[in-house]
Amino acid sequence: MSRPYVMALDEGSTSARAVLVDPEGRIVSEARNSVVPNFPRTGWVELDPVALWQAQRASMEAAMAKVGASSDDIAAIGVTTHRETCMIWDRATGEPVYPAIMWMSKQTDAIVARWRAQGLDALVRERTGLFNDSFFSAAKLAWLVENVPGVRARAEKGELAAGTVDSWLVWKLTGGRTHATDHSEASRTALFALDSLDWDEEICEACGIPVALLPPARPSSYDFGEMVPRETGVPGRAAVPITAIMADQQAGMFGQACFEPGSVKNTYGTAGVLTANTGAKPSVLKGLTASVGWTVGSRTDFEAEGVVFHSGQTMQWLRDRLGVLGDGEDIEAVARQVPDNGGVYIVPAFAGICAPHWVREAKAGIVGLTLETGRAHVVRAGIEAMAYQTRDNVEALKAGGLPVPELKVDGGATRNNLLCQFQADILGIPVRRPVELERTALGVAHMAGMGVGRWQQHDLSDRWQVDRVFEPEISADQREAVCAGWDAAVRSVTARQ
Repeated sequence: MSRPYVMALDEGSTSARAVLVDPEGRIVSEARNSVVPNFPRTGWVELDPVALWQAQRASMEAAMAKVGASSDDIAAIGVTTHRETCMIWDRATGEPVYPAIMWMSKQTDAIVARWRAQGLDALVRERTGLFNDSFFSAAKLAWLVENVPGVRARAEKGELAAGTVDSWLVWKLTGGRTHATDHSEASRTALFALDSLDWDEEICEACGIPVALLPPARPSSYDFGEMVPRETGVPGRAAVPITAIMADQQAGMFGQACFEPGSVKNTYGTAGVLTANTGAKPSVLKGLTASVGWTVGSRTDFEAEGVVFHSGQTMQWLRDRLGVLGDGEDIEAVARQVPDNGGVYIVPAFAGICAPHWVREAKAGIVGLTLETGRAHVVRAGIEAMAYQTRDNVEALKAGGLPVPELKVDGGATRNNLLCQFQADILGIPVRRPVELERTALGVAHMAGMGVGRWQQHDLSDRWQVDRVFEPEISADQREAVCAGWDAAVRSVTARQ
């Protein structure tokens, strides 16, 4: 093929990654550069949009260099990014007016409280499937409009553009020619109506966010313009069509071939996210959010989702802050030094508890410590916390009437067999781990390839291969006992509020 590769840009909370996928759907090259957040005040988390773009561009160049490729060898580009983080920039110069506010930032809490007092909670939940919470983009955009001098007036004049990270990257890739997002990314802002698949003008007005700021929301598979090498500095002469945008968790669900209603996956990354395909209509389940999974052609698949803020990041905290793990130490080997957690539970509510409990004022806690507790118990409790939080969201799906016969898993943490086995044990269902764990990049790459006729959707199902199936190994009584300990630990940190 004259253009053998499809490129996926996979920009996460901590790294900007570029991946090249060959005609058989295999990752043949990848590169990543760190994305480093800033913490200007306690609870505030921000990103430099320019540094973010530079990291992504450097990853693109490095991934191509590994196989001697240029833009002339790229058939299409797909963009997937971490969600809810947003920024505003000048349409004429491309200069950001302020750093991007990250999904985990708490600087918008006062705005959320004000909206709650105004009675917006029910409207946001009914129209968008989300919650009036500082996690989502709406309050972040409102903060920028209210606190950065001149932004409101310039926004109303149409001089400024706003967007989540995907919109910013596509703007940079196209040399400022395309200001757009897709339905999946837009559906995580708390400004997007699920019934009309468009910005909800009533909510935008109530939140004080000029609609003129927002990017047009398009299907996930769409012609988003072209990457122009001479303007981006990427090697090559040929322009490359950008044919897919997807939010990262939705791209992961697509990459896991969760195409049938009721299929469920969980990604264990910095955060942990459970997503379930709910079919052609949104399902608003207690404690979970409803969002767009993806739109291809005239069909939209919706998802029910449960986010936990701290999954793999809990292990990083144990290493970097508590010092109970050494750099490069085998986490699973440490945890296997003890037969169980010794009654120790870690509830990693470092930024409050998210789905399905939504107690944002909660603080993290380690409960059940005794004089016999050693570091292996604490490490094991950290691993188990990832599984328990997933279990809480699975239970919310089941309570909402959605059966969960099995769970597909992905993310780097699933290389840990102890985690996967424990997950199966406390869920009482099989856990299926694929051969290729990086499903997010593969998902958006496949979507982009579909846009240029490279593949069809069913090709992804055909290529999905299981590495290992973890079957439950404990009794129902044992499952009930260990989960009761977790439930009590969660109550102990939420009861303080």
